[in-house]
Amino acid sequence: MTTFETSRTSVEIASQPATWSQAARSAGSHTDALPRRGERVAVVGCGTSWFMAHAYAQLRESGGHGETDAFAASEFPLGRAYDRVVALTRSGTTTEVVDLLAKLKGSVPTTALTADPATPVMTAADHAVVLDFADEESVVQTRFATTALVLLRAHLEAEGTLPAGVRPVAEAVQDARLALDTPLAAELSGADQFTFLGTGWTYGLALEAGLKMREAAGAWTEAYPAMEYRHGPISITGPGRVAWLFGPAPQGLADDVARVGGLFRQASGGGSGSLDPLADLILVQRLAVLLAEARGYDPDRPRNLTRSVILGPAAA
Repeated sequence: MTTFETSRTSVEIASQPATWSQAARSAGSHTDALPRRGERVAVVGCGTSWFMAHAYAQLRESGGHGETDAFAASEFPLGRAYDRVVALTRSGTTTEVVDLLAKLKGSVPTTALTADPATPVMTAADHAVVLDFADEESVVQTRFATTALVLLRAHLEAEGTLPAGVRPVAEAVQDARLALDTPLAAELSGADQFTFLGTGWTYGLALEAGLKMREAAGAWTEAYPAMEYRHGPISITGPGRVAWLFGPAPQGLADDVARVGGLFRQASGGGSGSLDPLADLILVQRLAVLLAEARGYDPDRPRNLTRSVILGPAAA
């Protein structure tokens, strides 16, 4: 088996309590750039950033801050009216995001959350929030994505309303530290398939968990809204396979997984002793690195991926 020194991905995963805390402290300094209560908002991104956009959109709308939609940047409906468009892009160079912001210029206020201040998105957007302290060397996104979501979550918290059951960011930071110290059970590292589930804002986390395992480890993963799991996806579950839930469980779900021989995992139900769902995502990130190294892959340089997708001119 190939052995690796401590990967940059692992170092970046471990830094998340610190980057989350810094983002939460800085949220108040970005008030002009971030959505105001009552605005109709669209949030866009690609890959991991799209899944964080989905989580934020659900948090914002369910917290009563205003109608909020999330789109892959390439699928944004240009004919639809919004009061503000927020783009998430770690690199600041992703073609679909930069092109969309250029198309929206002058028609709707735009804000970009990015890790690199020396990139095209800085001029493509009307406002930029730079989280350079959460930038990453690894191709696989971990801390930038979660830190951007923490910033947005802290902004919602400062405006006075979080959805029922969503913890204050300070508690999420504490849970992130716990997630870094929690042992990964052998039945998780030995599983051959993972189905990630979520409800509301945690469905975006489930999508991201599945992507992280595929990117880093080439693992067989799927992701669904929790209530949709029994409408077909449960057919894939069985011995040696995991159903991993972010957030509260629909009635009878754990029993259904047990009935077909699968392992049901729920660390974040919102009760005493549970983890905040975003902190639970850290466990998935750690597991992805563990599986990658066990399979002889370099988690810092996943197969077929680059840090940013920059497309050339369209063919004539």
